[in-house]
Amino acid sequence: MEKDSSLWKEEEAVEIKERIIAALEQVIDPELGIDIVNLGLVYNVHLYENGFCQIDLTLTTMGCPLVDVITDDIIHALKTVPEVTSSEVKLVWYPAWDTTKMSRYARIALGIR
Repeated sequence: MEKDSSLWKEEEAVEIKERIIAALEQVIDPELGIDIVNLGLVYNVHLYENGFCQIDLTLTTMGCPLVDVITDDIIHALKTVPEVTSSEVKLVWYPAWDTTKMSRYARIALGIR
């Protein structure tokens, strides 16, 4: 997470990031059945002093038909983090996603070595 403000002390920023990541782990990719964090789709978290949170997200494929569902789920999940007052999902395509970005858990769950 980039701490884009001086509102929080470093320890607080780390704790907020952990809660943001935990909230994002509740967002499940509808096609793969694995959360977006373990799939390696979350590239960055920006939290600004006014509580605005931007999530840099990629998808497994361009033109994913479920992008709106995933984006809505992210916005909903971030509402559980009190410090986040508003949020936005920014789709990024670089670096390109591949299976090496997945956690060990996700690779095992999907049968990928």
